[in-house]
Amino acid sequence: MSNNRDKQIEKFAEMFKALSNPNRLKIFLRLAALCMPGCCMPGVPDNISKDMKSEGCACVGDLGQELDIVSSTISHHIKELKRVGLIDVTRRGQRIECRINPDTMAAFQGFFS
Repeated sequence: MSNNRDKQIEKFAEMFKALSNPNRLKIFLRLAALCMPGCCMPGVPDNISKDMKSEGCACVGDLGQELDIVSSTISHHIKELKRVGLIDVTRRGQRIECRINPDTMAAFQGFFS
């Protein structure tokens, strides 16, 4: 195997390790269901607010309420998902918005095909 392929496998292993935590997997799946630009996922739940559906992102506080996870815990999980490149985070005033990283989704598709 090439050195580049080994590095790619290590990166995916880190992502899968992050997703092995049930709360992080819930957060990731919720964000994936929001139908971000360029990567729509079917079956957006009815309880997702209209703003979140149209923007393709979710505020950290909204995610915590929807998934019944306390804010300090959700923040920890968001940091880990961001660290491994699964999500992007943007601060807008006091809101912290999260969305799936579209490059990572494309890489996942390539990895599994």
